[in-house]
Amino acid sequence: MYTIEALQEKVKQSFAEQNFIEEPRLLYEPIDYTLAAGGKRLRPVLLLAACDLFDGNCDEAMNAAIGVEVFHNFTLLHDDIMDKSALRRGKETVYKRWNENIAILSGDTMFALAYRYILKTPVSNIHSVLDVFTETAIDVCNGQQYDMNFETQSDISMGEYLTMIRKKTAVLLAGALKMGSLYGKCTESDSERLYNFGINVGMAFQLQDDLLDAFGDEKTFGKPIGTDIKDNKKTFLFLKATEIASAEDRDILKKWFSCTPEDNTEKIKEVLDIYKKLNIKEVVEKEVEAYFEKGLADLKKINVETAKKETLKNFVNQLLERNS
Repeated sequence: MYTIEALQEKVKQSFAEQNFIEEPRLLYEPIDYTLAAGGKRLRPVLLLAACDLFDGNCDEAMNAAIGVEVFHNFTLLHDDIMDKSALRRGKETVYKRWNENIAILSGDTMFALAYRYILKTPVSNIHSVLDVFTETAIDVCNGQQYDMNFETQSDISMGEYLTMIRKKTAVLLAGALKMGSLYGKCTESDSERLYNFGINVGMAFQLQDDLLDAFGDEKTFGKPIGTDIKDNKKTFLFLKATEIASAEDRDILKKWFSCTPEDNTEKIKEVLDIYKKLNIKEVVEKEVEAYFEKGLADLKKINVETAKKETLKNFVNQLLERNS
């Protein structure tokens, strides 16, 4: 059985061996730039961890792991255009470094490259792996559209928001885990339990990301604090605050989240002041913990020895304790 550190090293080495530079260079240089930025490589590591959990061959699953990571980075390329984000992982985003047209086309190519990698899957698994990946990709795009809708939609329920982050974020973690399980000796019921584990962990992961956007350290987070506030994104923090705030504070929040001033300094400060007054940070931290516990309950039901499951549990726990 591999340790998480060993799987991380395998993923790192596999990416180092890839050559993403082809002709025309202006199409592929942004792809290489994006993938060279690294990141946590969370999704490919989870895919390989799931494969290993069920005694699969991680080398056979590596191309699918790379494909999932390439797809994830494609979504970031296009997200940055839609959100007008200038920084990603502390570096200029592709559309800022080049331009929007190049970022769109490079992203489209990454989507195709993801399928090219996944199609290298052994023939016995190809249809089931592709089915999971395709449904996951569609869900992610659905989630992104909901996210964009919410920017101009005045009334958003907490249920609608949770559905959006489930599709936009959680399903890719869950899909990576399920794809990995298909390379091992896994029953359909255990594969579904692992998927549910991924959904709940993914929900916790996104809520933690929402929290870091408001209360994180800008140097370690890799992008400016308060971006969601600046962009009028109605995250869990905003929705919970409007739910429990006084009428006066609720009006202030709604006012700020319906305008786009040139200088967002006052906007971010006033919103954060209300969040702090309402103890929103602590509320979100409890919600993150609740989703994590639900995920652990799913993991516990999986029919493999406890020691193997502890590796996955500890890895996810470390991720949820991150500050970037």
